[in-house]
Amino acid sequence: MRVAGIGFRKGVSAGEVVAAVEAALASSAPAAPASEHTCGYASESSVFRLRSASKPLPLDALATAAFKAGEPGIIAAAAALGLPLIKIEEHELRAASNRCLTRSAASLAAAGVPSVAEAAALAAAGKGARLLAPRIAIGNVTCALAQTKD
Repeated sequence: MRVAGIGFRKGVSAGEVVAAVEAALASSAPAAPASEHTCGYASESSVFRLRSASKPLPLDALATAAFKAGEPGIIAAAAALGLPLIKIEEHELRAASNRCLTRSAASLAAAGVPSVAEAAALAAAGKGARLLAPRIAIGNVTCALAQTKD
């Protein structure tokens, strides 16, 4: 299972979330060709380009902290990407936090974990999951990819 963990500021748009997911996938792909999308905030048309792409995304789900999961931008991004949104409870974030690679003062203050994106990805991917790389930050969104061994 491969999961994109998402951390974000309140009021984030679906396009911003999709841009972070695109960037994380691009950075984790070995020798991947450059994306036609440039870094920064994605336009809402980027969301629809991803949804209509003939090749499915190499992801099984998006995950975020339960206290953020009701934000319209993350809900719309999951729907546009055709992925389920997994809500990670505080105790699950904390259990995964010792495997986080990065430390964010903002994340520690808001959620008590070093990286919401990394902890959410690890918790959602399940037992034995590993991060593919440290989280990336694109504007108001952070994204980390985690994968189980199978």
